[in-house]
Order: sequence, then C-alpha cells, then structure tokens
Amino acid sequence: MEYPYDIYCGLDVGKSAHHATALKANGEKVFDKALIQDEAKITELFRHLSSYGRVLVVVDQPNTIGALPIAVARDVGVDVAYLPGLAMRKAADLYPGNAKTDARDAFIIADTARSMPHTLRAVDRDSEILAALKVLSGFDEDLTHECTRAINRLRGLLLQVFPALERVFPGTRITQPLVLELFIKYRGPLRLRFAGKVKGLRWAKSKSSRDPTRLIDEIFGALAQQSVTVAGTDAVELVIPQIATNIKALKAQRLEVATQVEKLLDDYPLSAVLMSMPGVGIKTAATILLSIGDGSSFPTAGHLAAYAGIAPVTRRSGTSIKGEFPARSGNKQLKNALFRSAWIASNCDAESKSYYERKRSQGKKHNAAVICLARRRCDVIYAMLRDGIHYQQKTAIAA
Repeated sequence: MEYPYDIYCGLDVGKSAHHATALKANGEKVFDKALIQDEAKITELFRHLSSYGRVLVVVDQPNTIGALPIAVARDVGVDVAYLPGLAMRKAADLYPGNAKTDARDAFIIADTARSMPHTLRAVDRDSEILAALKVLSGFDEDLTHECTRAINRLRGLLLQVFPALERVFPGTRITQPLVLELFIKYRGPLRLRFAGKVKGLRWAKSKSSRDPTRLIDEIFGALAQQSVTVAGTDAVELVIPQIATNIKALKAQRLEVATQVEKLLDDYPLSAVLMSMPGVGIKTAATILLSIGDGSSFPTAGHLAAYAGIAPVTRRSGTSIKGEFPARSGNKQLKNALFRSAWIASNCDAESKSYYERKRSQGKKHNAAVICLARRRCDVIYAMLRDGIHYQQKTAIAA
C-alpha cells in the first residue's frame, strides 16, 4: 500500500449489509450509507469513489462476510486493508460518545485509516493457495475443538462410573486406535468384565500390530478395583461407543485435512523456506503464512515481533518506574506458533538450546527464556521470508 490516498472508505461489514463511510484525505465525508451485500452495489460504490482519485478500502473483518467486498475491490483495482479488532477498540476510545452503531464504526475505521495508517494490516494476498489454506486451517481448528470436547466427555463418563478405568488412559492414550476400538466393541467396564481378560486379550492381539498385553493387564487390573455398580452405568455404556466412534471419525478428518494442507504447502515456495528452520513444521508454517503472508507489510523484524506480541514492552515514568515487561497483546495464534517452535528448537537444535540455557543461567524462567529465543528467531524468520532463502545455521542465534 502506498500512502497517501485520496479516499479512505471504511466498511463495517455485516451479513446482509455493510455500512460504508468514505472520507477524503482532509477528513471531508463523501459517502455515509448502508451498502447491500451485493456485487453490483459494491462495484458501483467503489467505481464512484474512484472518480475522486486513489481509493483505499478498509474492513474490520477480512474473512467470511468481508470476503466479497475485498474481492470486488481487487476486481475494480482498489487497494484493500484490514483494521484489527484490538486497534479498532483502542481507536474508538479516542472518539467522543459511547454509542455502538454501524455508522460510527465505519467512520472510525475510515478515519483511523486516514490519520493512523500504521494501525492497518495488509489483507491476505490474492492467492488461491493462501485462501484454501485459511479455509482448511479454520476447519481443522473446529475439528480440534470438537475432538477435545468429545475426549473430555468420554473421560467424564468413565470418571462417573469407573474412575479406576479412566486412570488407565492418561494423556493421549485414550485416543489410541486400539483403545477407541475397544470402547466401540465392549462399550465400557461392565461388558469388558463380562467378556473376561482372556477373550479381551485375544481380540486386542487380532487388532494390534504391537503386543497389547500390558494395556489389557492394566485395564483388568483397574476393573478388579471396583465391585459396586454406579447408577446409570448401563446408559453410560450406550453412550461410550458412540463418543468413541465420533472421536475416531474426527481424527480421520483431521488426518485428511493435514494431508491437504501439506499438499497446498508443497505448492507454496515460502513454506519450504520456513520449514527449513529447526522447530518449524507444517502446522507452524501454515500459521505463520496465514498470519503475515510473506511478511512484506512489516518494515522491520521488530515490527513483526511487536505484532506477534513477543517483543518486550518498555514502561517508564520519570525515574521512579522503569523496566521491560512481556507484551499482553499481539496476534495470539502467531505468538503461540512462534513460542511452540522456539520451545521445540530449544530441545532439538544445538544453537537454540545454547541460547535458551544461557537465558536460564541469567535467571529467566522457562517461559521467559523461550520468548527471548522466539524473539531472536523472529529476526531470522523475517530475513528468510524477505530474501526467500532457507535457514542457515550460522545466522541462527547470536550470542
């Protein structure tokens, strides 16, 4: 985006209609009306505004309901930008009044773009790959939430009727294929106990390529710890196999989505650049690309670190209060991805591990040391994306 523009058009997007407010560079209002979610109407407005000169359209929601205005703007040769929600809320505090209306929001979006262009973010590049990646990543996130709810529900039912059996499946063990198949076939503690250990072990061996003896021993050891039957156990055993089937299906869907994401990333050159860095896998690379694209909208690596929320915030008041504190803002998904990749790198990469241990020896706690490492790695990621070069060990972590 090249500033300044002649017209700044703020769009408070909605399901059936948006509210559009267009301002000249001097703040004069030239349009302030509701705008139907219709290609012809949106095209007509953007072409009309283009008669004043260069136009920048700014939306508060670049996805879902805001996708059509962005597509139309690009089609008619108008630049687009995005005002993040946090920046929008902070900017709104600078304007008089507490009313929450579409017209006020659209005006704030337009005026913020006009007077504070540094608050804007570039909308995803017009890339079919990134658009498809966004859809698949959103779907995978939904599947993850659904799977977590189902797992928690399964654990809750086991804890309700047979706590000792639930303890046999710590962590992700409860989602192992053999365990899910066992719940689908035997339903729960009563039917497992009725089937008997010998029959259960024979069945498990027929379903698993690894020796399931230890698992079966632990299961029947837990079953021996409780002799009473809790009220509602029969109903629970009707529900357990359905939940187990649901978890199995959700895991299969996530695997299919991961396969599709991997295929998409294979066709996007910058993904290989990112994944050449220790600690950056498919999911992390996808999150980074969806959050910042090629990183060109950030003037420096410091701007990118601030956007991700991994740059320390300096707070000073005269001589009485001073220091640097962890940022509480930023793009949470990007921050989590950079933190996670730094954590992994601190265990598998010698340079990263050395830097992490040095920070720990300086008295920093684990999370603070990982954030410091993530901040250093952010500089490297920015340079890699800017230059399109793969990771080089000698540029990784400075002393």
